[in-house]
Amino acid sequence: MISENNRHGVWAIMKREIKRLGSHPVYFYCILIAPVFCVVFFISLMESGLPTDLPIAVVDMDNTATSRNLIRQLDAFEQTEVAMVTPSFYEARTEIQKGNIYGIFYIPEGFSVLATTGKQPTLSFYTNSSFLIAGSLLFRDMKTMSVLAGASVGLQQGTAQGFTNDQIMARLQPIVIDNHAIGNPWLNYSVYLNNVLLPGLLQLLIFLITVYSIGTEIKYGTSRQWLKMGDYSLVKSLFGKILPQTVIFIMIGFMYCAVMYGYSAFPLNSGWWPMLGAMSLLVLSSQAIGIFMIGVLPTLRLGLSFASLFGMIAFSIVGFSYPVTEMDPTLQALSNLFPLRHYFLIYIDQALDGRALIYSWLQYVSLTGFLILPLFIGKNLKSALMSFKYIP
Repeated sequence: MISENNRHGVWAIMKREIKRLGSHPVYFYCILIAPVFCVVFFISLMESGLPTDLPIAVVDMDNTATSRNLIRQLDAFEQTEVAMVTPSFYEARTEIQKGNIYGIFYIPEGFSVLATTGKQPTLSFYTNSSFLIAGSLLFRDMKTMSVLAGASVGLQQGTAQGFTNDQIMARLQPIVIDNHAIGNPWLNYSVYLNNVLLPGLLQLLIFLITVYSIGTEIKYGTSRQWLKMGDYSLVKSLFGKILPQTVIFIMIGFMYCAVMYGYSAFPLNSGWWPMLGAMSLLVLSSQAIGIFMIGVLPTLRLGLSFASLFGMIAFSIVGFSYPVTEMDPTLQALSNLFPLRHYFLIYIDQALDGRALIYSWLQYVSLTGFLILPLFIGKNLKSALMSFKYIP
């Protein structure tokens, strides 16, 4: 005989929720399969860190020892592979239009003669910027090669005129640039992208699952039974329902951290605890926003639409692809409404820059502040759960 107390309370709701998690395939795929697939896919996709051997065509109208040496040096760049050498610009343009190559390096006729006689030959290069990363990397390599070619010619002319190497270099490069990439000196795209993509995808899944788990209670008319198990206390009912999901999502978040900072050896200059704490707060704040979403729009269809839209906008507004400081002031303010924005700032300060924890206190407080959102919709959500009048 099961006592009445065993059928009520937080523990009873937790057991009920664990059974629901195990019996509905959507939970299995969204809580386990999708997160694991994402981490395996994105980590393996960008395992090399930086794209290499991007194909280009060289249109060599000069066909001399100088131009062939130029082509060999260009091919030696890590990001560039000279896939074809042709005297026909039309043929090279056709290949770039087909997507077989990402750039064209054009060496004009008489290049070596003009270079050795002190005149100014023109080296032209074209990149397909429809492919942003490939086009940008090849533009950098071809521009560098053009500058080096000019310097080589200047060095030969200066030597012929009797100048020393120091005198020649002072004329060719009067200002020497000492460049340092802070945080990600390897220019590793996996470090740059996965530290935001994976937490962002986790945030999106948490939004959807939180909205779905509460929305299905309303849709299928089981919400009153759920509330009854919590003695009609919304706080107790939500706590029992959300806690099993919280534990699972935090474990997945820690697994992401282990893969990124352990297996892939991404920069982690402030140690594990600041990022594990940030990941835990990201999970909790995302669940709080999910509860807020279904409370504002207490139907499954509208709640999931809200969660999907909000979760996808986060990737564009948090600042990892376009600086927030350069956005419209209204968008700058709105970016603070997304937990991923604050997680991103913590990641930069703690994992990349290794700053003292005090510099990130505002972001930790902001993530914690999202936890009060369910309080604003408690009355509306409880009313929807009690009436369970589902609008299809």
